[in-house]
Amino acid sequence: MIGTFINAWKIADLRKKMLFTALIVLIFRIGAAIPVPFTNITGSGIVDPTGETFMNYLSMMTGDAFNYGTIFAMSVTPYINSSIIIQLLTVAIPALEKLSKEGEEGRKKIATITRYTTIALALLQSTAYFIYLRAKGYVVTDAEGQLFTGFSAVLQGLVVITVLTAGSAFIMWLGEQVNDKGIGNGVSIILFAGIVARMPTLVYMMYAYLMQGGAYFALVPIVIILMLAMIAYIVWMDNAERRIPVQYAKRVVGRKMYGGQSTHIPIKVNMSGVLPIIFASSILSLPPTVKMFLNEDNLSDGWKKFFDVFTSSHWAYGIMYFVLILFFAYFYASIQYNPVEMSNNIRKNSGMIPGIRPGKPTADYIQKILGRITLLGALLISVVALFPILLTQFTQLIGRPMTLSLGGTSLIIVVGVALETVKTLESQMMMRHYKGFLD
Repeated sequence: MIGTFINAWKIADLRKKMLFTALIVLIFRIGAAIPVPFTNITGSGIVDPTGETFMNYLSMMTGDAFNYGTIFAMSVTPYINSSIIIQLLTVAIPALEKLSKEGEEGRKKIATITRYTTIALALLQSTAYFIYLRAKGYVVTDAEGQLFTGFSAVLQGLVVITVLTAGSAFIMWLGEQVNDKGIGNGVSIILFAGIVARMPTLVYMMYAYLMQGGAYFALVPIVIILMLAMIAYIVWMDNAERRIPVQYAKRVVGRKMYGGQSTHIPIKVNMSGVLPIIFASSILSLPPTVKMFLNEDNLSDGWKKFFDVFTSSHWAYGIMYFVLILFFAYFYASIQYNPVEMSNNIRKNSGMIPGIRPGKPTADYIQKILGRITLLGALLISVVALFPILLTQFTQLIGRPMTLSLGGTSLIIVVGVALETVKTLESQMMMRHYKGFLD
């Protein structure tokens, strides 16, 4: 990986793209440190780092910008959510499905719809965020320490909501600039930068645990080794794929013969990426987030037990987490792959899977393969998702509790984006190598 970056740096065109990407990341980090007007968030922020709430998830996705109420507090989460929503609606709404099949023009129209949806979601999230800040006393008050009311409160809300929405739109624009003039996927790079920005906090936590001595002196190195092993595991999982062999028949067109070659259809084992974990963690974190807006003293014992189930220390949480990951992995795979369409495309190109008859038998065979691969991929990402939870439970069991600020979702995103960026650099260097050879 380091060698790839060094070789890319020697090429002037790639060096400009890398510097441009670094500039975008710098702008993002500067914006993530500028507080929104009329907010007053001090200390460790508004999010409990040990809590399992949707706000903790947002803080992780925004590089702590959400935690401290900065202008990029919404970060790329509205864009990610809108992209997922439009992608799901493309399957459900015929008009969107038709647009997706119209080539470049159709993709541009869908991208425009995604942008408008992003602004709408950012507006909703910013409004909810301001309501929470006001309810918890994180906004500027008058000289007597009282919240503003009437026109002053409306003006305060408009400024905060407008700045947060504009910040989210600006980040979306920054991501598009990286796509056009930089290296890699812009949204992924910004998400990567936000998560990596939390790394110093993790290093400080490990150092603090190490300084406590005793059992921690032996436990911290073990945790570090396990995390490095988990990174290697994610790299292996990300590169794993199932190849379905396809044999194409020979065709004679005029005096030339086409086809006759053997190839394969690659299907990634982790075809759904980190999305099942994001969906599952988002759903499970909603009840604890609702609890934050309620007065715990007024809750009955039944409601307290209900909310306790949705904490990572409860045994039912891990089971629900695992089941939801399996469900969303199959759900996303059913949207991403259509066995009937894949079978028809193979037959239209005079191809066949060796030993399998064309048509419905081919579709059934592909469906069978997809089912097995989806199950295997869901089990593999479940290991990554449950690793921090199980590690926290183990350390509490032995009386030496440790809380990791870097979860399974963060690890998969960081490693996945790093691998994707390296592959992009390698492909661009290879293109320039062939171009120079042809010239």
